Amino acid sequence: MKGWVPYRIKRYWAYVVATIIALVMPWITINGNHLFLLSFDHKKLHLAGVAFDMQELYLMPFLLMLLFLGIFAVTAVGGRAWCGWACPQTIFRVIYRDLIETKLLGLRKRIKNKQKEPDMSKPENQVKKVIAILLWSILAFIAAADFLWFFVPPNEFFQYIQNPGEHMMLVGMLVGIALFIIVDVVFIKEDFCIYICPYSRVQSVLYDDDTIMAIYDPHRGGEIYEGHGNERHKVFSKTKDLLAADPNAECTTCESCVTVCPTHIDIRKGLQLECINCLECVDACTTVMGALGKPSLVKWSSENEVIYQKGKTNYFRPKVIAYFTVLALVLIALFTMGSKKEHMLLNVNKTTRLYKILDHGVVENDYVFLFANTDSKKHTYTFEIVGDLKDKLEIVRPKEPFSIAAGKKRKKVVVLRTKEKLANDTRKDVPIPVTIRAYAVDDKEKIVVERHTVFVYPRADLIKK
Repeated sequence: MKGWVPYRIKRYWAYVVATIIALVMPWITINGNHLFLLSFDHKKLHLAGVAFDMQELYLMPFLLMLLFLGIFAVTAVGGRAWCGWACPQTIFRVIYRDLIETKLLGLRKRIKNKQKEPDMSKPENQVKKVIAILLWSILAFIAAADFLWFFVPPNEFFQYIQNPGEHMMLVGMLVGIALFIIVDVVFIKEDFCIYICPYSRVQSVLYDDDTIMAIYDPHRGGEIYEGHGNERHKVFSKTKDLLAADPNAECTTCESCVTVCPTHIDIRKGLQLECINCLECVDACTTVMGALGKPSLVKWSSENEVIYQKGKTNYFRPKVIAYFTVLALVLIALFTMGSKKEHMLLNVNKTTRLYKILDHGVVENDYVFLFANTDSKKHTYTFEIVGDLKDKLEIVRPKEPFSIAAGKKRKKVVVLRTKEKLANDTRKDVPIPVTIRAYAVDDKEKIVVERHTVFVYPRADLIKK
């Protein structure tokens, strides 16, 4: 067909884009922070160039909701478009089978025939197979390293790898992930998509009659179905003999759509959970039928449009609108909460000693303040008492402001003292609410937090004037 670009070529470009994004993204930083990094070593989450401490991981549920709602929305609209166009499993198989085995080594004769396995009884094919596995092993280690870069920054990764004895866990994970990728792509193959991946089991729940998928036209091709959805069944099949007697059947029974399928299904039998929406069958039928001057019998369309012939596919149906509305709300909530990031974290803990009574009715309370500088640069910090006790409590220790480097933490022992009589209870000690305001001396307007604790004042009979 003139001007027609096969879906296979479009998928290749999509794979190139996805690969470039995956390889480049871990190296991109904004003000020293990554676009996405979940560092268990540093206990931080980097998101869109902003670093969040472990105490700020309330954002993770929003990220997970975006992930799952995004998958649901994409599946409802385009079926298993993720599987055929962006899934690493599919990309890896195309690189190994179509590029290495077929194009580079000639182990497989044709990209368009994925059903016929190479004759491994031939010595030259055995050698080619070993070379193919070795080539793929190199790429598998690169893919494993790239995966780990989203958890260990690349610069630290290469430093750690230079001292493998001190970082055996990292080395073990690298080797383990690479071996899994090798076994998966070389030996498990598309059986991972068919039998292991849970997505194929979920997809049928998310589909409806307007979901876009690779679909065979039974009205033109010669297969007649009745029923609806999963209850649809074939009531009449125009076999080769019947095709000869029925000039209206357009299918040539060339089975190009069958031999090209990576998951080994016959698209003419209708929707099957093994279909990954790679659209190889659409390309195959388009090529054959185009040579006859006819449109393809296999299309990327919906059941309503092709099988039930109810008109054009309805993309803006209530379910899809609901998915994208919720996605938008979650995205807004994520950015809203992310914009309120605290550039300093402070945990205030009371020590085991409730109080210390000094001469002349002076009372001291001890605390441990844990400061964390979550900003991208060094700051100098101090704190003060605010509220009703501002003029009644004195900060005995520390006396001077202190500095914390970017991304670092510092523990400070704090002593608060009062000479005032804060309570007069003869039966028990009295906990009095205290508000602490901590801030960066060099950026008080932006970096400031307030924390609430208590000052324990002893019962009246313990105070000696």
